[in-house]
Amino acid sequence: MFIPYGKQYIDEEDVQAVVDVLRSDYLTTGPKVAEFEKTFANYVGAYYAVAVSNGTAALHLACLAAGIKEGDEVITTPITFAASSNCALYCGAKVVFADINPETYNIDPKDIRRKIIDKTKCIIPVHFTGQPCDLDEIHAIAKEHNLIVIEDAAHALGADYKGRMIGGVSDMTTFSFHPVKHVTCGEGGMITTNDEKLYERLMLFRTHGITREPSLLEKNEGGWYYEQLELGFNFRITDFQCALGISQMNKIDKFVARRREIAKRYDEAFAKLDGIVVPAQSTGCNNSYHLYIIQVEDMSRKEVFDKLRAAGIGVNVHYIPVYKHPYYQKHGYQDVKCKNAEKLYSKMLSLPMYPSMTDEEQEYVIEQICWNSRDL
Repeated sequence: MFIPYGKQYIDEEDVQAVVDVLRSDYLTTGPKVAEFEKTFANYVGAYYAVAVSNGTAALHLACLAAGIKEGDEVITTPITFAASSNCALYCGAKVVFADINPETYNIDPKDIRRKIIDKTKCIIPVHFTGQPCDLDEIHAIAKEHNLIVIEDAAHALGADYKGRMIGGVSDMTTFSFHPVKHVTCGEGGMITTNDEKLYERLMLFRTHGITREPSLLEKNEGGWYYEQLELGFNFRITDFQCALGISQMNKIDKFVARRREIAKRYDEAFAKLDGIVVPAQSTGCNNSYHLYIIQVEDMSRKEVFDKLRAAGIGVNVHYIPVYKHPYYQKHGYQDVKCKNAEKLYSKMLSLPMYPSMTDEEQEYVIEQICWNSRDL
């Protein structure tokens, strides 16, 4: 038996939705793309949604649409997957890392303020584990300094912030449909926005910077005519992936509810366990629990990790602080230090968390952690 930290849930409705498209006239960009975008936008409460090939492409595209360029600076958190900062590097900008709040593990608005200079163009807060960041404070900072806010919500589909679903709040919000996320398309990503101009730029950059839209063309030689207006990319997604996404969205509320049940059970099991710190939850928002992270105190994290893996439990560590990666160390980040992020990294473990996880599997995880915490 091996219990992974994350796993997709695919049922026969999902399979049939994909098969139907495979037997249709469209495989790549077709009617299911627009249907998925509409379904997703309605769910998160956004005016527009743009589906793309993966979550990294979503971040890159959002930075392009925001006009981020060489000489700009972008502030984000170090406790995230590298894509959250790489997207700024793709545009030639410099990444600046703000430390985390040690209670929520999310980016600390106070440190964002300390890191802003004249070159700062954008803030990319990451809703780590599915817990929304302090968006009121982040938006206040952005308004004060005329900054773009691009939320990285790869972990946070189904989460809400003060009564509003994540995805309909900031200038742009990006999502991922990797198999371990809340819903999957195999791969895939989405950008949501309420700004029509940003939407038009997102649509343009998604497909090579090419358009057939008559209102955007410099001239029009006929119905066949198109023009490349920008240096865009091929970030398109397929119709059969979007068919899977639509089918998965029919189950999103059930998926999130199950994740919250699992998190509550972990909370209760570990609340009084010496040496284990359970994650704190912010008031006024609801976590959608892409990850459930504990901190291992007064024990060797590596020993606990190895013993749990040997017991068939696929614990993981999310994440190595981005600036610690060799690429960043070789490109000017060797002196960066975010003490709260590094302290969290030294103690954190991600526990199995996915909707199809059974109560029996979770009980086994709990038993093994309780046993090993006493043993070390």
